[in-house]
Amino acid sequence: MERSLTHIALFAALIAVLGLVPQITLASGVPITAQSLGIMLCGTVLGARRGALAVLLFLALVVAGLPLLSGGRGGIGVFAGPSVGYLIGLPIAAFVTGWLVERTSLSIGLAASAAAVIGGIGVLYVFGILGLSVMLGKSLPEAAFLGMAYLPGDVLKAALAGMVTQSLARMRPASLLSRG
Repeated sequence: MERSLTHIALFAALIAVLGLVPQITLASGVPITAQSLGIMLCGTVLGARRGALAVLLFLALVVAGLPLLSGGRGGIGVFAGPSVGYLIGLPIAAFVTGWLVERTSLSIGLAASAAAVIGGIGVLYVFGILGLSVMLGKSLPEAAFLGMAYLPGDVLKAALAGMVTQSLARMRPASLLSRG
């Protein structure tokens, strides 16, 4: 139990640290950030339940007003902007990513990369595009077009999540809770 709480807190901190990478905001008003890599790693390393809990802890700190989102954003007001769909989808994306890693027999690097694409990109984009559509008053195809601008970077993050997870599995197999 204590080990799980430590991992959850560490990964919530990892997501926050990844927000320090300078943001680039696109026309949709949603910034490009490294924090989605942290979401993918929560699932691939911690597994479904712990990964989602780490993201929920991070979001609770954001709601409490800590400026942990990229660009120093925080507070409940961030849920009233174009990023709302992505923010709501973060814990679900981490859960799905972890669930897929836990249930596949593929090698850990391949499993982590594939799960990061399906959960960390596919699931997250569903929520993000719906949020963009509602908050910007765009049709779903228009919102999807805006959301696809993030795809090249997210594919790179998914590959990186697979490599990091595979390296952790090799160097410290006990730290990989998604397969333990």
